[in-house]
This record gives sequence, C-alpha cells and structure tokens, in this order.
Amino acid sequence: MVLRVIQWATGSVGRAALECILDRPDLELVGCWVHSEAKRGKDVGELIGRPPVGVIATDDVDEILGMCADAVMYAPLTPNTREVTALLRSGKNVITPVGWFFPGKGDSPSVENACQDAGVSLHGTGIDPGGATEVFPLVFSSMSSAVTSVRAEEFTDVRSYGAPDVLRQIMLFGATPEEAANGPMVKWLGQGFVQSVRMITSALGLGDDIEIRTEHQIAVATAVIDSPIGKIEPGLVAAQKFHWEGVVDGAVVVRIGVEWLMGEENLDPPWTLGDAGERYEIEITGEPDAFITINGWQAKTLESGLTSNPGIVATAAHCVNSIPYVCAAAPGIRTSLDLPLITGRAHAKLLVAG
Repeated sequence: MVLRVIQWATGSVGRAALECILDRPDLELVGCWVHSEAKRGKDVGELIGRPPVGVIATDDVDEILGMCADAVMYAPLTPNTREVTALLRSGKNVITPVGWFFPGKGDSPSVENACQDAGVSLHGTGIDPGGATEVFPLVFSSMSSAVTSVRAEEFTDVRSYGAPDVLRQIMLFGATPEEAANGPMVKWLGQGFVQSVRMITSALGLGDDIEIRTEHQIAVATAVIDSPIGKIEPGLVAAQKFHWEGVVDGAVVVRIGVEWLMGEENLDPPWTLGDAGERYEIEITGEPDAFITINGWQAKTLESGLTSNPGIVATAAHCVNSIPYVCAAAPGIRTSLDLPLITGRAHAKLLVAG
C-alpha cells in the first residue's frame, strides 16, 4: 500500500526528507507547506534541484489541512503545538524531529486528545535527540546485564552545518559568552534531551521522574576564526558543550550531550574533538561493558557538509523511515518504545531488480 505524505517546511531537514520520500516507492508525496513566500507556487522538484515532480508548494495551512494524506513529515525549526494539533485533527499522522520524543504523562493533553479523537498518531524521532541519544543506546543495552550507566555524546565541527542563521541567531556562535549563557539554547535543546534521559531511565526500569542536571560550557576564540558564518572575533563564542545527566541516589546513570566546535584552533579553553575526530559515541557500563563509535553521520569535508550534511540526511531518513510504522500504530503519542524496530528501505533499483 502506498502512503500519501505531506512535507511541512523545507529547511535543511525538510529538503532532505523530500529526497527520502521521493526515493521510496511505498510513499507518495502529495503536498508541501513552505514558510517562505519565495517558495510558494514552485514545483517541489525545483526546490530540491530535481526535475518537476508535480507537487506545488503552498503556504496555505488550510489547503494542507484539507488534503487527503496519511502522514505529515513536520520539520519546522521549532515546534508549534497548535499546528501539530490541527494536523492531527485533520486525520493525518505526524512524524517530527522537533519534539514529542518521550513526553511525560499530561505534558501534551491537547495533542494526545487530538490523536485519540482523530484516530491517528504522533511520533518524535531523528538523530540527536531521537536516535543516538536514546534509541541506539537502549538497543546496545540489550546486550548487557545489570546496567549501571549509559553515555551518549556527539562530537562535531559545526562549520559544516549549512544554516548560518541558526548558528548565529539561535545557537549564538559569534556572540558574547554572556549572551550565549543566557540565550535560548539550554532550554530549547533541553526540551528534547531531557526526554532522551527520561526515556533511557524509564526503559531501564528506573522510572522517568528522576533528578536531571544540565551543564553548559563555552569556549571563546583567541584569534579571528574564519568560518562559513563569517569571522568570529577574539573573545566571542567559538565552541559549546551541552550535557544532561540523569541522577539516581546521587550517582550519574545517564549522561548525554553534544560538543560543537568551530574548528579546533584558537580556542580558550583549548578544546579539541580528540584523536577520534568527529563522531558519535555510545558507552554502556554493565556486564559486559560496550563502547561504540559511529562514523559517517558527519561530513568528510567542510565543503561537502555544506552541500549535503550526513547528519541532516540521517535525521530526515529516520523520520521518513518511521512513517509506515506510525501509520500502522494505535492512536496516540507513540514513542520509540511503543513502535517495532524501525528499518531503512532498499534502494528502488534493488527492489526493481528483485
């Protein structure tokens, strides 16, 4: 059965999601909502550098709500509960990388009610959070007995992230340390990463009502740093670390986080990505222990990352690959603990050959 899909927003993740949707024979793109007036009325193929696909982008929310579709891949920069509720009440399942990874009971009553009333589901997933910070650590924890701690971290040179406005205005690279320390990132990121911590502790049998500590560290430039977002002057933010720890009886049982650097030169403190370079790490302490390094989700070069960033593509793919499972799920907010194993899909040329 071919599922009819709408793409909501065409930022970096949204464009990658469109590629994934169009490349799956079991999915049919039927609509696309755009924020920019400049994109309105254009064929989706033009927006992603492909031949025309016959789907015209619109900024009319009512038009999207009135479309006949099975699912919406909802990928704005930040989530809007009213938008998501309206999409659900229109009878469409929603998959998103910007929230609802593991909400607490009573956190989203309007969204849950919309799911139940319309008989549809909402699923939050992605890469970080939504994958490397909770789903994959839990998969590897299945190979250990008596788990005592879980660690999951991202180490990335963010110069390859092709979203200068996000890096400057939201992540506050190039800002003063005071601006970054008091900016929105800790709260914004925490909305997802706290849910990651709680998903892990809940799955391990520790419950999800635990103490959670937040840590934010900043490194500044010691000399001018040239970057794709422009020059970062000495004394301004050039690297940041964010961590969240789940604490039980005074012991850290979960530690997840990100370490984002504008390169490894001219930083104070003199942080580096380490000998292993850019990567994701997962560590399980138990019987036996496990240590996993994941490569491939960061760009091989800064230039290639600005063209097609693997982390962005992985985020989109995890969402798109979830669509059939979410459409088949019982109504409600469905987390990764509620769904079966999500897998990728073979390349269309292999399916044809088979």
